[in-house]
Amino acid sequence: MRDVLYLDGKWIASTSAETLDVVNPATEEVIDRVPAGTAEDVDAAVIAARRAFPAWAATPVEQRCAYIGAISAKLKERLPEIAETISKDMGCPLKIAQQVQVGAPMMVSASFADPAVVPQLAEEVGNSLILREPIGVVGAITPWNYPLHQIVAKVAPALAAGCTIVLKPSEVAPLAAYLFAEIVEEVGVPAGVFNMVSGLGPVVGEAIAAHPDVDMVSFTGSARAGSRVSEVAAPTVKRVTLELGGKSPNVILPDADLATAVKAGVNNAYLNGGQTCTALTRMIVHRDQRDEVVALLKGVAEKFIAGDPLDASTRLGPMVSAVQRDRVRGYIDKGVAEGATLVTGGSEAPDGMGTGFYVRPTVFADVTSDMTIAREEIFGPVLAVLTYETEDEAVEIANDTAYGLAAGVWAGDVEHATAVAKRIRAGQVTVNGGAFNPVAPFGGYKQSGNGRELGRFGLDEFFEIKAIQR
Repeated sequence: MRDVLYLDGKWIASTSAETLDVVNPATEEVIDRVPAGTAEDVDAAVIAARRAFPAWAATPVEQRCAYIGAISAKLKERLPEIAETISKDMGCPLKIAQQVQVGAPMMVSASFADPAVVPQLAEEVGNSLILREPIGVVGAITPWNYPLHQIVAKVAPALAAGCTIVLKPSEVAPLAAYLFAEIVEEVGVPAGVFNMVSGLGPVVGEAIAAHPDVDMVSFTGSARAGSRVSEVAAPTVKRVTLELGGKSPNVILPDADLATAVKAGVNNAYLNGGQTCTALTRMIVHRDQRDEVVALLKGVAEKFIAGDPLDASTRLGPMVSAVQRDRVRGYIDKGVAEGATLVTGGSEAPDGMGTGFYVRPTVFADVTSDMTIAREEIFGPVLAVLTYETEDEAVEIANDTAYGLAAGVWAGDVEHATAVAKRIRAGQVTVNGGAFNPVAPFGGYKQSGNGRELGRFGLDEFFEIKAIQR
């Protein structure tokens, strides 16, 4: 049992004797327990982070980045162990856990290991000296769907900028955070620079957001929870960055390679069991191509056979919890009730999967923008097909959402696709399946949040700007 917290460079017991079960979503078995941390634990972590801040901020950037490089190297060294832990913790198929759940954090941490990524800390503008200074103590609150990646996406730039950190990992999938804290300790990051308190959002998360000595909160999670974080943080007027939900469109123009676009679209929508904030869950296709697209979708989707995440051949693991499974199945029933055409899938358990929090890979056609499954984030392997007549209508449908995190555009001509991408109000748009770029800014428009992560754009969030006139 992982019965300790990581505070001020030491593993210590929580002030509470209560623990939280960690459940393997494939077997429904309790595989570990972690402390249900308290506001007192958060206060101890913040005191340690505040005490460590001056020395860490004064540490040369080259040295700070060297620690991040050492963390990246350890992630690579421990990749098999970390991937298997994440797979058991939240159900991601092992192969995807290796490539994405650990591979992406390795890339992101490596990108912050280069001191050149840190912006110029002083510049002259007229008679002013403009300084970038680390903001201070950062509270990082991370989700369960990419439990290591979202930690690294916050902790690495905060460390590079000279900030100290108090991390609250998701109580649903906390084990990757423990492995990360072990690595931080192993590479010798000074005491108090990184602290971790496990526990519930309404207790530990809110204590971090409300704490007067936390200078900034970086939160990733649902729009509802993000709104609550902002509310709790407001009295102390601290900086809050939010990476929230999405209902991302995937616009396929008539001259696109349909087979390639559809296959890539399904792979994207079902990645990590559909438990991805950037999942392209609304496929927007020309009305004349509706039947062809639906036939292609059915064939591709039905190749996603739910199975044991630790089996290398599994492409679709379970939902993270019984609550999430039931939520997704409820949305599938809602789609049927509202008149969408069920192409494949459904709300019944997949064949042979009586144990585990599994959902059938599902495709709906004839979806309209007023349907619940077109408007709300489902966070499961559910794909909706909407149709358009004109390109302007396609863009209008794409933008007809409260969210604006990600989008995709497919066309025979990349410049044409790029022109359409410019019209979509989203923080990231992939054109013809463009590859993930670990140094490109990541974040959303509208209710998908505010602020950016990754690269120099994400690093900017962790600095204050000072002007000295002379």
